[in-house]
Amino acid sequence: MSEMTQATAAEQVQERQPILSIRHLSKDFKLRGEGLFDKPKTLHALSDVSLDVYEGETLGIIGESGCGKSTLGRCVMGLHKPTSGTIEYHGNPLQFNSTLGRCVVQLHQATSGEIRYKGQDINGLKGPELKAMRKNIQMVFQDSYSSLDPRFTAARAIEEPLRIYNLVPDKAEREKIVFDLMKEVGLDIQHMERFPHEFSGGQRQRINVARALVLDPKIIVCDEPVSALDVSIQAQVLNLFRRLQRDRGLTYLFISHDLSVIKHISDRIAIMYLGRVVELCPAHRVYENPMHPYTQALLSAVPPESPFQKTEELKLKGEIASPVGDQVGCPLAGRCPFCEERCRKERPALTEVEPGHQVACFRYHDAVTA
Repeated sequence: MSEMTQATAAEQVQERQPILSIRHLSKDFKLRGEGLFDKPKTLHALSDVSLDVYEGETLGIIGESGCGKSTLGRCVMGLHKPTSGTIEYHGNPLQFNSTLGRCVVQLHQATSGEIRYKGQDINGLKGPELKAMRKNIQMVFQDSYSSLDPRFTAARAIEEPLRIYNLVPDKAEREKIVFDLMKEVGLDIQHMERFPHEFSGGQRQRINVARALVLDPKIIVCDEPVSALDVSIQAQVLNLFRRLQRDRGLTYLFISHDLSVIKHISDRIAIMYLGRVVELCPAHRVYENPMHPYTQALLSAVPPESPFQKTEELKLKGEIASPVGDQVGCPLAGRCPFCEERCRKERPALTEVEPGHQVACFRYHDAVTA
């Protein structure tokens, strides 16, 4: 998107109610001790993450490997059960429980026994009514091959959600829906009876996109959907995502480690470091005015467009802190050139320092509260 378009889109989404709200979300994993009698350790994959996603926007999530961005997407989908926190869809709290590897989605009111969706108490919903909630959020995974069943043809893979939900009992009508979707994502009718190994990576990802669309979801979580593709194919798939969003009014939670990809597709960007959101702002502001030291270091690592272009560099020294065990102070304290004693003892909260621009850094908090 152009900077003007991104700025306008970011202003527009702020005027709406969020379609998805994440509040104080944390996810911990238990690790076995090294010795037989050692106590298990706790890995903090996500720590107190709060985000709002607005209808029709693309919220980009970026950070280096291990920062928790994929775990965040999987918690939203229900593939991981959050340790604490709430996820709300249209203002209604959601809780996701995984049982025997199958994703079961339930609405849950964290502080009372009420379960509400659009003002309706739905405590104890089962069957078709509960299924209707499950299909609103779909996911496109990074590995386009392993996310497809090798025994299914392209048509069968796309059709499978319709069969599971029994939304379209008529076989001929299901075939028409599949054919129309394949055309919409750029696949030909001759591809319908091919198996996953007969497609290129870009074609397989288009199948995954079609499968995600078949239930007509409102939100799609995109977990690095183009990172395994060639650069030329990446551009085609990204343009496909943008066209589908324009035509269908989709909302994206777009996860990536590639700054150029995130810049191209996002309306707003959240930068993550060691399981925390350290900066959140409209996409163009990340490049115009990066505030958090980690964001500045990320942009410093991007080669300039011209050899004559001078850019300010900020290098982080030292080792990345371990996400295992007790977490004290700012997660970047050990590497930040601006670190003070306060940073090692206290954890900065995500604070709005200018309209729509939030930063978790004491350097800006003091200026705001002064």
